[in-house]
Formats: sequence, structure tokens, C-alpha cells
Amino acid sequence: MKTILVIQTASIGDVILSTPVIEKIHHFYPEAKIDILVKKGMEGLFIHHPFLNEVIVWDKSSAKYSNFVHVFKTVRRNAYDAVINLQRFALTGFLTSFSKSDIRIGFYKNPFSFFFSQKIQHEIREGVHEVDRNLRLIEQITGPGVFKPRLYPSPEDNAHTSSLKTGRYLTLSPASLWFTKQYPSQNWIEFIRKADPSIRIYLLGSKADVSMCEELRIKSNRQNIMNMAGTLSFLESASLMKDAIMNFTNDSAPLHMASSVNAPVTAIYCSTIPAYGFGPLSDDSAVIETTAELNCRPCGLHGYQACPEKHFRCATTIKADQLTQRI
Repeated sequence: MKTILVIQTASIGDVILSTPVIEKIHHFYPEAKIDILVKKGMEGLFIHHPFLNEVIVWDKSSAKYSNFVHVFKTVRRNAYDAVINLQRFALTGFLTSFSKSDIRIGFYKNPFSFFFSQKIQHEIREGVHEVDRNLRLIEQITGPGVFKPRLYPSPEDNAHTSSLKTGRYLTLSPASLWFTKQYPSQNWIEFIRKADPSIRIYLLGSKADVSMCEELRIKSNRQNIMNMAGTLSFLESASLMKDAIMNFTNDSAPLHMASSVNAPVTAIYCSTIPAYGFGPLSDDSAVIETTAELNCRPCGLHGYQACPEKHFRCATTIKADQLTQRI
């Protein structure tokens, strides 16, 4: 095969977990031109990626369907030898089915999977990581092998963060898109206050997280802490994580970003559990969960905007001392 397209137009965490597919395809087809289709905003993950030929961007935020037509025409014009669809939604299934490719691979759950040349089950079960599920899609066109998520911060990214790495530091990514996946602010503050004051703390996040991180910075009453939310690119954040003594995250995208550069990571699981297959993959990684017996946990595969039981004990009962032990 000479040309291959990988499709993953979901959010940042899912896109990062698609990168082992790129790694494995390149390993078995080192001369192939590999493209990836992502939604607008995710292209920054792949700047200067050594194994990608092109990043195709679908703007889903406005004029979603007219922009899809443009993407559809581009894919058909490129006439890939193989299209690997990691998503389970109709539009990407339609795109895969009518891509002109002879090899069209995806999950059974996709509404258009009956047009695929190969399809597999997407099973949520204990012991199977999302990376394993994604890699199963290409087993028939590659040999065996385990591949982890991988991002490639550039020398420019590393240079931009080098001045922040002059001493021992840890990063803390406190936000999540879902309330029930987010360790409560008061608990984060308690942890920050207990952390060794000689260790610098960088608060990471998007522009939407600036106010939350600023609240933590102020209320923690700590000198050695900086709010970096909204100031770093994806790859600059990954570069900063790589050399931290520890990175603290929720069950959210920064967890997978840490895994992508094999950075030490401690992931806090509130309403969800790592058995769903979205746990950390770094060599130095740990999961922090409540020790309380809760019949309501887990309450679902994804998070919610409010605790269904209205007590949120899966989060509030996780003690700051459980985190400080990881420093």
C-alpha cells in the first residue's frame, strides 16, 4: 500500500489515542504516505509529525455539512489504497464507504459498516485499552506489535518551554469537559497547599480554563505556582509535561498527552474507572480513586454535568494525601 488515510474527527483525547495506528502503519509500510483527517483545532497536534504526509482538516464548528462535502471530494480525489476509520458515526462512515478505496476498515457500530471491506467489534471490557481496540482495526494489514500514543514536540516547542524547566516542577491539569470527571477545586487547593513548596507548580489548560486555574493559584496562597492555561500550544504543553517530576490530571485529554511523551502521570478518576480502557500508558503512571465503597460508581462510560446522586462522593472522598504520595 502506498497511500493510507486515518480518520479520527473527535476531540483531543481520542485523536491522541489514534496515534498508535499511525505508528504501526509506518512501521509496516515505511514508504507509504499516511494522511490523517481531524476536526479543526486538532491539527496542532501534528505539526512537523515525522510520519504524516498531510493533515486534512474538517471544520465542524460552522457550515459543518458544506465543509464535509469539501472533505469528501478531497478524499475521493486522493483515492487512497486504504481508509482506516476509528470513529463510529454516520458521516465518517459515509466518507469511508464511498472513498474509492478498496480497503475500507472500521467498527461494526458505524451505521455504514455494511459498506466496509473489514469491520470489527468495539468492545468496552476490562483489560482492553482504547489503543488496543484501535490497533485491532489494522491487524489484517499489519503484523503483530504493541504501539503507544506518540506526539512529537519540535525543537521550537522545546525551546519555548526550556526557560520553565530550570528547576524541579510538576504540572497540574485541573479541568475537564465533564463535571463528574473533574476533581473538585477545593481538593486541588488542599493538594497544592500540601505539596513541597520548593517544587514549582504549573497549571495547564485551554483558554476556557484560565479562570479556574487562576482561582486555584490565588486560593492556594502559594508563591511557587504559575497559571499557564491558554498560553501554550498542544505540543508545548506536551514538551513541558515530558520533563516534569509528575503530571496530575483528571480522566481527560491531558492524561493521554502525558502518555504520548511517556511523561510520569497520576490520573484521578472520579465517576469513571480505568477499566473502560482509557487509562494512562506511561512507564511511570498511577491511578488515584476513592477508597469509599460506592454502589453508584461508575455511573457511566462518560462524564456528566452534575452528579446523578447529587453527592459527588466519588470525587470528594479522594484525599490530597493520595496525590502527594506520588511526588
